[in-house]
Formats: sequence, structure tokens, C-alpha cells
Amino acid sequence: MNLSITHVGGPTTLIEIDGVRLLTDPTFDEPGRRYAFGLGTSSVKVSGPALQPDQLGRIDAVLLTHDHHADNLDDAGRALLPSAPVVVTTAGGARRLDPFCTSVGLDPWATTTVGALEITATPARHGPPLSRGIVGDAIGFALRPAGAPSVVWITGDTVLFGGVREVASRFTVDTAIVHLGEVRFGLTGPIKYTMNGRDAARLIAAVKPRRVVPVHYEGWSHFHEGRAGVEAAFPPATLTWLTPGVPQAV
Repeated sequence: MNLSITHVGGPTTLIEIDGVRLLTDPTFDEPGRRYAFGLGTSSVKVSGPALQPDQLGRIDAVLLTHDHHADNLDDAGRALLPSAPVVVTTAGGARRLDPFCTSVGLDPWATTTVGALEITATPARHGPPLSRGIVGDAIGFALRPAGAPSVVWITGDTVLFGGVREVASRFTVDTAIVHLGEVRFGLTGPIKYTMNGRDAARLIAAVKPRRVVPVHYEGWSHFHEGRAGVEAAFPPATLTWLTPGVPQAV
């Protein structure tokens, strides 16, 4: 497949696969603002995007892993959604976004298409067991070009659990775009809401992709592990780090 990824910042990437252009989890607010995350938790955005929406060019679809946290969909990102031909997200997210924008809601393992690209939702759990009723649903995405034997997999915001491990038995993964950061809040102590490097290394050992691209590891005060911690968890030269704002063929 012909694959190019531009890391805009946080979880936000512009992915071009065989001519189809996808924007993931749009976050374009400037830094400095504090956002509420529910149940008394909050976070401050500490760095801004490398690109603005008007610098992205054509967007064929937005892939939104979940719609209820500002570090994956902030105000400027939400304002962009109606201009996209379609937003692919969780089933609940599609209901919340209707009629604000054209959306398709997917449960885990359900599939839709954008052009010739097949998009399959993969399981994600954005917190500990039994937390979905509090933190809400999230999904990842497996992207397969027509006739391709392998996929590009976006984990979405998730902890390590059986649902993400199941990807290894269902897909051959060429490139894994892994959401990290070890999200934690003071109010909930050591509870994690996304993977850290050690979790991701265990997952990658099972999935065995050809390359691993870290995202969602910087830019917010509730992220507790950055690039150095992620790198320490992997063998040397395992990870493909993207320079924000620069398209990179991978």
C-alpha cells in the first residue's frame, strides 16, 4: 500500500492510503485552556497543533475514536466535522453528532467503506474493567485498501485488554498507530485510561506489525508518560517517530 502519515499533535493524524485521505481525532485548539473530563477531573492543553485545518487539504473522512473527551475532539476539531464528507465513530457518538454532521456509527468489528478503503472498528476500553458507563465507549480502526493482505491499525484510546489482543487473531497489521500517554488523574490515583510503553510493548509483541507509530503521548497535563518512557519500553529502533506537521511515507 502507499501510506503517508502526518502527525498534527496529540492523537491527530492525517493518513493517506492509496489516495484516500483520513483525519483522525481532530484537535486544533491552542494551548493554555483547562478542560473538564467528568467526575471532577480536568486537564490543561500544554501544546498546540503543528498544522491548522486550512493547511490539511482534502479530507475524505474523519475517524473519531470517541467524541466525549477534548484531547480527542476539542472545540476547533468539532467545528471542522461538518465539512468532512463523513465522520466514522462509535455508535453512540454518531447518535450524538446527528444532525450536526454526516456520521456512521460502528460497534466493534463492524465495517464501512470510504472509497475503496475498508474500515473496521476494533475494540477499545478507555479505562479499567466496568468503567465504560463512566468514561464512555471508544473504538479503534483497522484500515484495509482494496485487495491488501494487511491493515493499518489505529488502536484508539485504550488500555491493554483482551479486545485489543484479539486484533492479532483477526488481522495482519502492517502499521500500528498506537495511542499512549498513560493517562491518569489525581482524583483516581494510579488508574490508567490509556496504555503506557510497557503495555504497548506487550500488545505489539502479540500483534507483530511491520512498524509502530506512537501518538497521543504529549500535549496534555493528564499524560504521565512521554517519548522517553515509551522508548525505554521497546527494543532500539522498534518505533517510528513522526516529526509533527511533516508528511512521512511509512
